[in-house]
Amino acid sequence: MFAEGAAQNEAKAVCVHCPVRIDCLAYALDHRESYGVWGAMTERERRALLRRRPTVTSWVEVFKAARTHPENALPGDSASSGRAA
Repeated sequence: MFAEGAAQNEAKAVCVHCPVRIDCLAYALDHRESYGVWGAMTERERRALLRRRPTVTSWVEVFKAARTHPENALPGDSASSGRAA
């Protein structure tokens, strides 16, 4: 969803209950999507996450591993535990 300013919060609220939210976020991170709300994260939030984890080459794999082995989730990143940022 492409929203600006306060409308981003409304867009993020739509994402919260979406069954493919984490897949959407992983796609946006892996493809370095520059605009819009993806997986309940704004472009600014995604850039910050990418800066914190520069060595991650596949967010799809990170989130898949976190689903099957929660003990391997990235510490401190709410997105890896399936919660909205």
